[in-house]
Amino acid sequence: MKTYFYSSFAGQLEEFVTHKKALGYSYTSSIIQLKQFDHFCKEQFPEESFLSKEIVHSWLQSRSEDSLGTRKIRLGCLRQFALFLHNLGYNAYVAPKELLPSYKAYIPYVFSDEELTNFFTQIDSCSYWGGYPYRHLRLPVLFRLLYCCGLRLSEATHLRVRDFDLTQNVLIVRHGKFDKERRVPLLEDMASRCKHYAANLPMCSDGSAYYFSASKGINPLSSATVYSNFREFLWKANISHGGKGKGPRVHDFRHTFAVHRLRSWVREGKDLSAYLPLLKIYLGHSHFRETAYYLRLTADLYPDITEKVERLFSDLIPQIKGEI
Repeated sequence: MKTYFYSSFAGQLEEFVTHKKALGYSYTSSIIQLKQFDHFCKEQFPEESFLSKEIVHSWLQSRSEDSLGTRKIRLGCLRQFALFLHNLGYNAYVAPKELLPSYKAYIPYVFSDEELTNFFTQIDSCSYWGGYPYRHLRLPVLFRLLYCCGLRLSEATHLRVRDFDLTQNVLIVRHGKFDKERRVPLLEDMASRCKHYAANLPMCSDGSAYYFSASKGINPLSSATVYSNFREFLWKANISHGGKGKGPRVHDFRHTFAVHRLRSWVREGKDLSAYLPLLKIYLGHSHFRETAYYLRLTADLYPDITEKVERLFSDLIPQIKGEI
């Protein structure tokens, strides 16, 4: 077997990697982190064979200039290694997950009605461009699907022509989050736009072609391309962007869809206990708490419905965090 490690922990690290690979993990990127840790131990703790708190903290501190994400990956590797040693009966320091600070939660951006009108007005004025000949046809439909159907961007860009049943006005998301499949109804206006779009793109005659493709149906439109166009039309619509990590983001169309749907139901006097399960299925959520997350957003953004939402669902409303 190939030897990766040379410190006093070499044998244990080799055994750990073998164990992970036997479980089916490729463990390629983690081996890089463990090799760096091994080199550090060989240089700084050449005689130490006990995975101590001092070693772990020294290792993390030695790479403090790295990003928080990279340091969290490094911490995760050492935690897994320490737990492995524990299971074998060795004494080892298991660093707490809280040793490094948490990511600052992104607060979803919910577009106002006026902002949506301005954004789609600009998208609809998108003109033909030779470098991307179908841009003026694809973008108005793509961004409307993100908002009108609450799709995740990856779900939309990986749709194929055969995933649209426009006789029934539904689309099928075949590989959503956690590889789940779901059927998403289309409003008549959205279905009409999809029919017009398909009729004007030659590649849409091939059911296996990507609906929003970067070429002749062979590859899906990249998220980078979508994002660069998103930023362009945000600017044209006079919607300010707060910079990296502050949004708005493309994913915020999904948040906006859910919040606007809840807002409409509350104002129409709908029984949310009956309608929330429908929203859960529509969005492809695995757990009800993911859908209840939008109750907090809705209540916080619209004071006129805050009292009703909090009175009915105060025990279900979670704190705002993460992306769902």
